[in-house]
Amino acid sequence: MDSTDLEVLKSCGQWLDGGHRCQLVTVIRTWGSSPRPEGAMLAIRDDGRVVGSVSGGCIEDDLIDQVRRQGITRELPEIVTYGITAEQAHRFGLPCGGTIQLAIEPLSASSRIPELLQRLSARELVARRLDLGSGEVTLGQAGPGMSLQISASTLTTVHGPRWRLLIIGAGQLSRFLTQIAVGMDYHVTVCDPREEYRADWQVEGTELVHAMPDDVVIEMRPDARSAVLALTHDPKLDDLALMEALKSDAFYVGAIGSRANNAKRRERLKLFDLTDAQLARLRGPVGLYIGSKTPPEIAISILAEMTAVKNGVTLPNEVQVEYAKNAVASVAAETGNPR
Repeated sequence: MDSTDLEVLKSCGQWLDGGHRCQLVTVIRTWGSSPRPEGAMLAIRDDGRVVGSVSGGCIEDDLIDQVRRQGITRELPEIVTYGITAEQAHRFGLPCGGTIQLAIEPLSASSRIPELLQRLSARELVARRLDLGSGEVTLGQAGPGMSLQISASTLTTVHGPRWRLLIIGAGQLSRFLTQIAVGMDYHVTVCDPREEYRADWQVEGTELVHAMPDDVVIEMRPDARSAVLALTHDPKLDDLALMEALKSDAFYVGAIGSRANNAKRRERLKLFDLTDAQLARLRGPVGLYIGSKTPPEIAISILAEMTAVKNGVTLPNEVQVEYAKNAVASVAAETGNPR
C-alpha cells in the first residue's frame, strides 16, 4: 500500500520509461479554505491521464483540459495560482474564496525521478530541490522535521516516511495497523521474538525484526516523530519496551488490553525507574471509543487517536476508551440494563 505521493512518483517513473511526456504538479501555498494541503501532488501524462490530486477535482479538470488541447509544452517549471478572483473561485469550486498556488514541473531525465524512487525504496527521507529557473534537480538527505520550502529560485519538497511506528507483536491486529499506517507515511517496524507469530507475516512495506522489544526501542531511539504500540498482551514482551518508550521523546506510546489489565500494567511500571509524568504518557486502553470489536475496527480506533495526538488535537474525555466504558457501565448499573 503506497502513500499518495509515492504512487504519484512511481507513475511518473513508469511514464517516462514508457516514452511519455508528463508533468508534476505540487501544491506550494494555500490561502483560505483549500481542499488539499501544501505538498500534495498530481502527475499528468501527455494523454491526460492523471494520478494524485491537488484539489477536489475541479482544478484537475482544468489542468487535464489544457494538456489535452495543447499537449505538454512547458520546458521549465512554472508557478500558477488558482482562485484569486471571485469568478475563478466559483469556476474551480474553491470553498470560501480559497486560493491555491501550484508548481507545474515538466519532467525529464534531469528530474532524477528514478534516483529518488531508489532512495525511497531504501526508506530514506529525501529533500528534492528543484531550481525553478533551470529545472535542474538535486537530491539530499532531509531532517525528520523538514517540510516543503519555496523561495524565488528553489522549491524543496520532502519525500519518504516522515513518521516512524514500532509495533510490538505480529498478530492479526498488527497486520491491519501496518497496512493503514504505511499509507499514512509511517515507516513501520514490527517486532516479535516469537517465531510462531513471525512465520506467516506477509505485509509489504514493513520491517519485521525478532529481537527483544526493549532492545529494539533502545536501538530505535524514538524521537518526537515516533510512536510505539505494545500489542502482545504479554508483560514479558510489552512492559520493558513500554518503560523505554515512555522515557523517550515518542509522541505516542500505547498498549492494548482491558481496563483491568492496563491498571495492573501501570502498577507494574511504577516499580521501574519512571516518573509520574512519564507514566502518565501511557495511553491504555489504547484507541478511541467507537464501539470497535473486530481487528480492523480496533486498528482504525488506534490510528485515529494516534493521528489526533500527532496533529496536536486535544481529545475530550468522552472519546477515551476507559472513560467511555466506565460511563456505559455506570448507566447500566443505574438502569439495570447491561449493554
